[in-house]
Amino acid sequence: MMAGKEKIMPLKHLISFDKLLKRYDEMAKSKDKDLAARAKRVLKAQAPFPELREGFTDVSLLEEHKDVIRIILQDSFSEVLTENEIKVASLPYYDIVFNSSKRFQKIVETAGPNFKPVLRNLAEGIDYIMGCVVILGYYYGYKFDFSRPYFYDIPDANGVMRHYRILYNADFLEVLPTENSLDLTQDDVDELLDNPNDLELWKTKIPPESFISKGFVISNMFDVTTEQAISDIKSGLIGNDKRGNENFIQDLQETFRSFFKTKNLKVGFVTYNAREDQFERVYGKGMESFILREDEKQECNDALCQGSYKKLLVDNTYFAIADVDRFFRVSEGAAPYKGLKEQGIKSAVFAPIASNGDLLGVLEVVSSKKGELNAVNAQKLDDIMPFIVSAVIRSKIEEENLIDAIIQNECTSVHSSVYWRFQEEAKRFIKEDLQGQQPSFQEIVFNDVYPLYGQVDIKGSSNARNTAIQRDLIIQLTAINEVIKIAFEKEKLPIYEELIFRAENLITSIKDTLYSSSEQNIFDFIKDEVAPVFKHYKKSDPELKRLVQEYEKTIDPTTHTYYDHRRNYDESVMEINKSLVAVIDQKQAQAQEMFPHYFERYKTDGVEHNMYIGESISGNKKFNSLYLNNLRLWQLQVMCEMENTYYNLKPELPVQLDVASLILVYSTSLSIRFRMDEKQFDVDGTYNARYEIIKKRIDKSFIKGTSERLTQNGKLAIVYSQRKDEQEYLRYISFLKAKGYFTNNIEIVELEGLQGVSGLKAIRAEILYKKGEESNKTYTYDDLMEELKA
Repeated sequence: MMAGKEKIMPLKHLISFDKLLKRYDEMAKSKDKDLAARAKRVLKAQAPFPELREGFTDVSLLEEHKDVIRIILQDSFSEVLTENEIKVASLPYYDIVFNSSKRFQKIVETAGPNFKPVLRNLAEGIDYIMGCVVILGYYYGYKFDFSRPYFYDIPDANGVMRHYRILYNADFLEVLPTENSLDLTQDDVDELLDNPNDLELWKTKIPPESFISKGFVISNMFDVTTEQAISDIKSGLIGNDKRGNENFIQDLQETFRSFFKTKNLKVGFVTYNAREDQFERVYGKGMESFILREDEKQECNDALCQGSYKKLLVDNTYFAIADVDRFFRVSEGAAPYKGLKEQGIKSAVFAPIASNGDLLGVLEVVSSKKGELNAVNAQKLDDIMPFIVSAVIRSKIEEENLIDAIIQNECTSVHSSVYWRFQEEAKRFIKEDLQGQQPSFQEIVFNDVYPLYGQVDIKGSSNARNTAIQRDLIIQLTAINEVIKIAFEKEKLPIYEELIFRAENLITSIKDTLYSSSEQNIFDFIKDEVAPVFKHYKKSDPELKRLVQEYEKTIDPTTHTYYDHRRNYDESVMEINKSLVAVIDQKQAQAQEMFPHYFERYKTDGVEHNMYIGESISGNKKFNSLYLNNLRLWQLQVMCEMENTYYNLKPELPVQLDVASLILVYSTSLSIRFRMDEKQFDVDGTYNARYEIIKKRIDKSFIKGTSERLTQNGKLAIVYSQRKDEQEYLRYISFLKAKGYFTNNIEIVELEGLQGVSGLKAIRAEILYKKGEESNKTYTYDDLMEELKA
């Protein structure tokens, strides 16, 4: 036997087998001797224990009389099926089960020694109201459709959650009034229907233990884990083009009519624009809204009354109107009742379509019959709203994608070197569309192109970022401590001392190392522990108020933290990227005039760029390897100029960072394909993907046989694998040395093998720097650093 904790209910449970035993009383008179004999054996076993008929509330008697109860229930719990059936005797609305089948016992034992099944999604107080609904039906004669599936979620031996649907057999249960039961009028019932969540009201109309549930129920359970999984899949695979489907709304309305078991329903939708706080029409075939009617949009305050606004937009709960006419009279024709009445609607339920607390829209279910929709049967929507939310989220994503596509089409330019190819494809698309065909935008591929890759990387950016965060957090925690210490001097509260202790521990924990969780832990401490105390200080003591206000002046309003060192770091990285991008963008315009090629660059902690050159990109302009060689030489020069630009900027930066540059040489031509999903070119094909692998891993490589990193301050690393590439780049370096770009410090190194890549070598060339654009004097990196310090 498993017993649940005591709770307040309108029904006082009286465990009794009287109703079942009365069946055996009749069977004992049967002409069927075997049947009569079996019934008499059951009645004889029960006879010494009259409380089993009269009823009892002490659940410990279930254990005391378990052998007799097993005999009484033997026909209902077949021993032959006990290993197969998932079955228990239980009390309604209580987690009390007894006489379990062996299979149920095994399921619960497997879940763990302390596991106790609890009904899924049974909100606090809802069981009391559900008990009242049963009383309204059984005793008062008000029949409400509150049927909904009940489930147990029980983990199996592997920790996988299994789902069991419960079907109750209440043949052996009766509802009896006590002296505390009250007479209810139609107005009382209407008030209850309009306030399904007002637990105190329900307790007033149907007081606790004002009725007795005499008997027990038999719970039959079925494993619906597979069906549950299918349902979850469905919620993620709701069909596309719902707005363009003529049958969508019609089919949806039929589904809702079946769901609520009435033909009088209609369904509508509105979307919610959070920025404007307004409802907007959903465009699509058959789509309508009973809130907006003919309007395209309406401010929420105009479309709703204060109560409905709070329920839908603030609480994200259902708003039900069981009697539109009555609310129209009471509100003196306010919204939304006026509009509903004019449309002939007699009852309605508005359900918020919300995800993670954010309102996306409202589902409108309306009926032409009074009371057919109400706050009680609105709870049935709990079981289908996840599917609707999933569908709306997907529709919202589709709409955002369409908007993005239009913006990209209208506002985003394709790189000039390949624009002609996109124009050709767009013209073909339009032609086929006009011919009545079903065109699709074909993939844009450029074959036999040569790649060039370069990066100017900010060295040690992660460490610099972490150091900035550490310093800001320590300053903020120290400032907090100073305020609390003064408060502690004024008022010797141990809680203040404890806060000081925790703040000091947090400071100690980040002094040497900043872990990934440290920052969040400190934010939580400040938000959850310090902020309420400081709020108290501002109200309780003028001096503490002044100190807190001084502290708050140092806090950034955007990040809600001390943001000084981090600001310096962020601004430094931003300035570095801005200056590097300005150089390469300006130089790129000149390079395109030499020979058209594809170019893209992107900012990280530094600036990276990709270039592809070949005849398939240049179109009618004949390609020659001379243009590849020219672009390689141009890239070398520009990388040196970007380094020079940075180190001239460095003295002006709040945070003194360093950069290191790298070029990847790849002699084999390859294909690039424009990926429609990411709106960018990627290397095409498995073999060609080797280039991308090298590109992603090369800056982390080491010199073979050492722990020395390839990239170094003041040197340009040129990575290659072919001897001919080495000879070509040494020629370029020799030429650029004569022009003052490099020193004589040139070295060739072998690289440690990368995962999936081996045989790479690199040239490291020491860069010469100029201090200022007009200066003819050049410096090595070390000389420049010394000069900048002077």
